[in-house]
Parts: sequence; C-alpha cells; structure tokens
Amino acid sequence: MPFNHLQEDETIKESLNLAIIKRLAGYLRPYRPQVALTLLLMGLVIGAELLNPYFLKLAIDQYIVKQDLAGLMLLASGMIGIKLAAVYCSRQRIRIMAGVTNRILLTIRQQLYAHIQKLPFSFFDNRPVGKILARIIGDVNSLSDLFSNSVTNLIPDLVTLAAVTLIMFAMNFRLALASLACLPLLFLFMCSIEVISHQRWRIHRKKVSTCNAFTHENFSGIRVVQSFTAEPETSRTYNRLIHENRRAFVRAVRLNDCFWPSVELSWGVGTMAVAWYGVHLLNTGTITVGLLVAFVGYISMFWQPVMNISNFYNTLVSNISGAERIFDILDIDPAIKDRPDARTLPPVRGEVVFEQVDFVYEADQNVLTQVNLRVQPGETIALVGPTGAGKTSIVNLICRFYEARNGRVLIDGRDVKQLTLESLRGQIGMVLQDTFLFSGSVKENIRYGRLDASDEEVIAAARAVHAHEFISQLEHGYDTDVNERGSRLSFGQRQQIAFARALLADPRILILDEATAGIDTHTERLVQQGIAKLLKGRTSFVIAHRLSTIQNADRILVIDRGRIVESGTHAELLQERGLYYQLFMAQFKFLQEEPAEAAG
Repeated sequence: MPFNHLQEDETIKESLNLAIIKRLAGYLRPYRPQVALTLLLMGLVIGAELLNPYFLKLAIDQYIVKQDLAGLMLLASGMIGIKLAAVYCSRQRIRIMAGVTNRILLTIRQQLYAHIQKLPFSFFDNRPVGKILARIIGDVNSLSDLFSNSVTNLIPDLVTLAAVTLIMFAMNFRLALASLACLPLLFLFMCSIEVISHQRWRIHRKKVSTCNAFTHENFSGIRVVQSFTAEPETSRTYNRLIHENRRAFVRAVRLNDCFWPSVELSWGVGTMAVAWYGVHLLNTGTITVGLLVAFVGYISMFWQPVMNISNFYNTLVSNISGAERIFDILDIDPAIKDRPDARTLPPVRGEVVFEQVDFVYEADQNVLTQVNLRVQPGETIALVGPTGAGKTSIVNLICRFYEARNGRVLIDGRDVKQLTLESLRGQIGMVLQDTFLFSGSVKENIRYGRLDASDEEVIAAARAVHAHEFISQLEHGYDTDVNERGSRLSFGQRQQIAFARALLADPRILILDEATAGIDTHTERLVQQGIAKLLKGRTSFVIAHRLSTIQNADRILVIDRGRIVESGTHAELLQERGLYYQLFMAQFKFLQEEPAEAAG
C-alpha cells in the first residue's frame, strides 16, 4: 500500500477473488472435526427436509384417498418426530459454527496485530493510525458472516440444491425443466453485476477507513483543535467524509438489493410454469395430485437454497473487500526482521562503530552520507546540529529501526543486521522528547522498562532520577492512574517517569533524543541529576538542541546535511570556531537577550 494522506482513500492491490476465498478457507483446517460434525448434523437436517414433500405425496395418494386415518396419524407422528430432531440438529450446528467463527476471527485479529507490530517505522510513517485500526477491527468483523454462512448455509444449500434437482428430474423430467427455465438467465444476471458490486463495496471500505482515520487523529489532537477554534472546519470535513461514506454504502447496497428480486422473480415464474404444465398433465392422467403437490413442495425447496446462495453471494461480494484489506497488510514483508542465520547478541560492552554508512528515507534523498564513527564502551556522545541534519537517523540505525543503504553499523564488532532484533533492542534504552505513557498507573508505566521488576525496584528507579518526590504527592502515589499519553502530568513529570523507566531497564546503550527539551529550569536541574545517574557506566548518545545540557559529554559530534563535520569536546569545538561555535554563541546570545527583553 503506497503512502496516503489522512483524507485520501487507500490504494489496495487487486487480488483474484478465488485466491482470497481459498486463503480464507485455510483458516477452517484446524477445526476439521467441528466442521465434520456440523456437516453431519446438516446432512440429517437436509434429509429430514427432503422427506417432507414425499410424506405429503404418501399422505394424499396412500392414506387420504383410502381414508386411512390411523395410517395418516402414524405418518404425521413420524413427520413431527423427524422435524423435532431436525430442529435440534440445526441448533447444534449453528452453535458449533458460531464458536468456530469466533475463534477464527480471534486468530486473524491476533495474526494481524502481531504482524503489524513487526513492521518497520516506515509503515507507520505512511499510514494514519485510524486506517490501521479499521483493518484490525472493522475489516476483521466483516468476515464473521462469511465464515459462519459458508459452512452452516452454503454447503447445505448446495447439497439440498443438488438433491432436490435429482429428485425433481426423477419424479418428472418435463416438470423439472419447466421449473428451471429461468435459472440460466438468473446465473447470467448475477455474474454480470458481481464485478460492479465488488468495486462498490471496495470503495465503501476505503471510505470507512478514511472516516475512522480522520476521527482518530482529530480526537487525539483535540487540544489543538479547541485552542485554534477549528471545530467548525473539522466538523465540515467530517460531515463531508461521512456523506461520502453514506453515498458509497447506498450505491453498494442498491446494487446488492437487485439479487433478491431477481431470485424471487425466477421462483415465481418457475412455480407458475409448473402449475400450468402440471394441470395439463393431471388432465391427461400422466401424474397424480399427490405427485403435483410434492413437486410444488420440491420447487420451494429448490428455490429457497437458490435464494440463500444468492444471499451468501451477496455477503461474499460485500465482505471480500474486507479480506482483501486484511491480506494486503499480512502480505507486507517486514523490511526489518531477523535473518535466518541471525545470532543472539550477548551482554554488550557498548562499542558502537559506523563504517561508511549511507541512509535514505526516500529514494534519491540522502539523509546520511559516508558516516564513519567509533564510540568506546561507556563513552557519552552528544549529537548536535541543525534540524533535519540526520541526528535522529544515526540513533535509529543503532536500534535498527531502519536499514542503512550502504555501509555497516557494528556493536561490539557485530553487524546489527546479523543479530536478532530482540537481543539487540533489549540492550538499548531510549528516552524521547515526545514521551509516551500508557493508560494505567505510574507504577505500571515505570515497570514497562522491565516487566518482572518488584515494587521496590520501581521506587528505587524513581528515586534515582528524582521522580519519587512528585509521585508521592500524587493522589494515589505510584498507583495513580495517568490518562493516555500521560495528559494528567506535566511535561517534565512525564520525562522523569520516562527516565525511571529507562533506568529500570538497565540498558547497556542509552539514547536520549531531545529528552530535556521543553522542561523548565528547576525541573531541568533535577532531570540533569537523573541523567547523570542514567549515563553512568553506559554508552550513551544524547541528541540536544539546548547545548548547555551536553557540555560535559565525552565527545560532541556536529552533524550537518548528513555528515559529521566536527568532533571534539565542548572546549575544543569552541576553539575551532566552526559550526558548533556558531550554534553555541547564537543560543548564548538569545539567552542573554531574554532577561533584557523581560525587564524592558
């Protein structure tokens, strides 16, 4: 799926429907015993239904004509008993297949969720979250009727159709031909509109996905929407999207509604043809009244499955687009994954080496060019430079969130491409500028760094980064619930929790990406003490625009246009009077001007 804007419909690759149906049928394989039992129960139900018209024939021709009341009552009792048994079998088959369907949907949803988690950042860069949610929830739910009806309705309807056809031709060849005269025209009609209907349902699914994406993004950014009084504009956009969704749905449903009338018309014409021709045969003495009544009953048994099959076909056409969208995601090969010969990274010392590394996000747009770097274990490296220079790209390559186009990234002499992702990322900790806190308690968010940590270890990590004091003052202390993204806490408090989480994980390599940006001076002093604790004994990469926070780094790398243009300590770089000097003096001048402007 190529890049798409929030309000643009997604582009889905065309797939052969038969291939998708075959792939969906593969999910039934683990449930063969349940499917077999369902088919057996359905066979009993079908057998009971097929006997009903024949029993009517016997009742008329054998017992009513002869006025055999005892025989008629015995036959009626047998019909009632068989009907009750059929009802029980029918209820059981529905119950069994409902359970199978729910388990299959659970399997598909779990597969989709697990697969999406393995996809690289580039996948999420190109897709709004709402469109991804639409795949996991709406598209998977759309398959419910498809799975249950395929076994509980489609298979028995096909069997019933075949059996009734044989019985009808065995009873009277001419009446059978008359009743089925409209069937070829119905088949041609259904085939002719399938392509159009499928396209319309595919468009509808896209509109639903776009609407979900817009809703998710705007509610996630509701503070921005309200602060800029953009509610009228977003309401107009949402109104446009839901009206497009409604129009797409109506167009799809309108075409689907043509199925039932066409089947009912064919049913009616076939019944009229049998009635007209049957009366003629009665007058000639070719058939009996009981046979004609039974034949009319079999006509209903023939066209009801045709009606059901057309309804299933309707469901298939409307929901196959959901399956396409699911498999479109599942068929994306994770660009970054463990190689077949990948090795587990043992506990690392922390040496990091870049050898002639080139990196691009998009074709022909180099982000890093010929980067060479060697970092010793335990060394603290600061990365500075203009926005977009490539600082974050360097740390992303260390974690292997993206792949270098050329060159190698080594940790303790091992190429990161040859290592398992779990063993690599398990020894790297990150604290980002945009700290993400999950819905849950403060304690749970800190423990996310190491899920088996005790309460005492969680508190010790918070104390080490000077977060314990403010946490203790919260309503329920460490058990205080934070909203999604931690909106109940200040930015500085969220960062302190992130530091505690990173410290608890005890990574050998630590990455701080603008971790102190936006923090007030008082909080920064506390955070800097926490950072000092965090950096001790670890290989660390600190990305910072606020140069006052990285003056004590062992080495400062100045990145500009994807290249390392300067390297040295704070004092050495100031003496060189290069780009670092210009950046530092510009910030120093700005800080000097701020108090003067405030006083004025």
